[in-house]
Amino acid sequence: MSVTRPLPHDAAHLHVTGAARYLDDIPAPANTLHLAFGLSQIAHGRILAMDLSAVRAAPGVAAVLGPDDLDPMPDCSPSAHDEPLLAPGEISYCGQPLFLVIAESHLAARKAARLAEIRHEEWPAILTIDQALAANSRFEDGPQIWERGDAAMAIAGAAHRIEGAIEVGGQEHFYLEGQAALALPQEGGDMVLHASTQHPSEIQHKVADALGLPMHAVRVEVRRMGGAFGGKESQGNALAIACALAARTTGRPCRMRYDRDDDMVITGKRHDFRIRYRAGADGEGRLTGVEFVQYARCGWARDLSLPVADRAMLHADNAYFLPAVRIESHRLKTHTQSATAFRGFGGPQGMVGIERVMDHIAHALGRDPLEIRRINYYDSAAEAGGLSAPRRSSGSAPPEGISAKKKTPFGMEVEDFILHEMTEALARSADYAARRNAVAEWNARHAVLKKGIALTPVKFGISFTLTHLNQAGALVHVYQDGSVQVNHGGTEMGQGLYQKVAQVAAHAFGLPMAAVKITATDTGKVPNTSATAASSGSDLNGMAVKAACDEIRGRIAAHLAATRQTDPAQVRFAGGRVFAGGDEMSFAEAAQHAYQARVSLSATGFYRTPKLSWDRIAGRGRPFLYFAYGAAVSEVVLDTLTGENRILRTDILHDAGTSLNPALDIGQIEGGFVQGAGWLTMEELVWDAKGRLSTHAPSTYKIPAVGDRPQVFNVALWDGANREETIHRSKAVGEPPFMLGISVLMALSDAVAACGPGYPALDAPATPERLLRAIDRVRA
Repeated sequence: MSVTRPLPHDAAHLHVTGAARYLDDIPAPANTLHLAFGLSQIAHGRILAMDLSAVRAAPGVAAVLGPDDLDPMPDCSPSAHDEPLLAPGEISYCGQPLFLVIAESHLAARKAARLAEIRHEEWPAILTIDQALAANSRFEDGPQIWERGDAAMAIAGAAHRIEGAIEVGGQEHFYLEGQAALALPQEGGDMVLHASTQHPSEIQHKVADALGLPMHAVRVEVRRMGGAFGGKESQGNALAIACALAARTTGRPCRMRYDRDDDMVITGKRHDFRIRYRAGADGEGRLTGVEFVQYARCGWARDLSLPVADRAMLHADNAYFLPAVRIESHRLKTHTQSATAFRGFGGPQGMVGIERVMDHIAHALGRDPLEIRRINYYDSAAEAGGLSAPRRSSGSAPPEGISAKKKTPFGMEVEDFILHEMTEALARSADYAARRNAVAEWNARHAVLKKGIALTPVKFGISFTLTHLNQAGALVHVYQDGSVQVNHGGTEMGQGLYQKVAQVAAHAFGLPMAAVKITATDTGKVPNTSATAASSGSDLNGMAVKAACDEIRGRIAAHLAATRQTDPAQVRFAGGRVFAGGDEMSFAEAAQHAYQARVSLSATGFYRTPKLSWDRIAGRGRPFLYFAYGAAVSEVVLDTLTGENRILRTDILHDAGTSLNPALDIGQIEGGFVQGAGWLTMEELVWDAKGRLSTHAPSTYKIPAVGDRPQVFNVALWDGANREETIHRSKAVGEPPFMLGISVLMALSDAVAACGPGYPALDAPATPERLLRAIDRVRA
């Protein structure tokens, strides 16, 4: 059985030996040219004059394209047609491309780009959330508001009330392979693109539009990426368009890659948020009403900010039933990089808000935060008419007169809630209660080093919230020697999607893994693909590939059944053999028989996610097919003199349904957790007063290193199939583990709370400086 096996990544040996071919490793013709953008040095203003004569005269320069050379100006936006390839006159952020250098080498292009003489008129820049609010600078006429019940009245009548605000920083993707593209001009004006992108069809569309060609004249191929995390969903458009335009202009192949500094200065980041909250709770800590106001700093262009902010609203409940709730979302326009997709796509920011509320209520009531979390959970699957009855914690049943807690603020019924069982299992396996007591005893004895511990849950919705993106196609060939070639619309960025989908194909035909090859994602093979995003890669493409394999298998079975006087349903494929009636043969022999009988051994497959219905303006419907769940216990130690801290131990229990590949899924969980913890503790983006990004290199921007992982790191998969008919009842595992990192922020808050009576009100990232300020607050 190929599925559910913990097989290694299909390219693992290539990764560790350095033989894996990434985009910049692809051999290109000897006459290939190299590109670089000339970048703005101010955040907002108007270009008065741009003298590019020194750029054109620089050694190795073949051509230079400025705004006046492009008519019409190509658009790079994934949504609103508001991202010109080159600034047409008005400058909107520091680092915006102003002109394009085409040279004989990468170094020559970069050197020449610095020789431009530009006169500009600098205007005041809107850089912060407060400045954007003061100027009413936003992407929609007013805030988006979703509500249920009368939250203000519920809060006013509550036994306990809290209010506050949390700042949540952005995050640089820091993929190991930077943005890159290669354009190869073809006969008749056609273009072949190699791009490091999560969205080949969008690259195809944007390049075709820029060249004035139909989409069939542009083919995009993606073999693999060296990481993406959402940063290659839309941010690669500019490079691909630039390469294609340069290739058409010069008639030569053109290649472009950003150096790390340029990559960080040009491209968008995770949206930073400010979340204001008010909440009311009864004497037990059970929520009666919650109000959130979410401010998202979106940057200079719309990009994907609206759906990102929508998903922050969709996950403002996380795992908790909110009986009366009001969520208000502001999408603010600033003169900074256009914020974009990042793992979790707004969901992490929304979850941090409600987890802060739970932490704050627990502090106000003097209770264990885990108790407050558990009594506010949604009803279990059993109580919602689903799975077997779980064991409940004391006091976690809803009081008499309160309706079943199973509907989200946007009206979707939570049919599969399993966090009661998961939390109990994790608390037991991680010895949470005893360790919490030990932390309290430690803190009572030690004045300088304080410990903290927290258990936080995750409930993450799986599907694109833009409903039409929930589709996928596949192309499967069976050759007459019994080997199988598979192509689908998903892209491989290190997460193991290719291996999982190959396992699906091997399982469908009863073949060993060596018999199946997945080829590079190619818009010429599978058209109209969605981005590999929203944790949907395996769900969508696995089902599409299975549909194609089932079609071919059915044809082979029908042929063999007809020639052996048996029922096609009785033909079995297993262990590389095919059993038909009393006959047995190898799969290769079965394929040869079918081929000689002129049976087609090629098929396309298609899948569309069922049950979805979503009205984003009203904030009502079913945007997700299902939820993925997880929980993490993290314990930290904090030096109260310096703010330095360490994660001592993390225990994770995560729900991957019936895992297609436990080894790959556990790797995703470990990596997601560390990346999430990094976002909330050390990854700090800093802009100066002029809008220049100060943290634009590894020397100034800190990501987690091997020493920052928990000293003890235990990860286990929850044993339970998906109730929905996903591919082999598995669940998505790309984004949900990221939010497990919230447990580290809450554990640090717990450690700070041990320093004095006040509430820590800890912002993120919880850098040593912020931790020291929080310690001062609680002591005051």
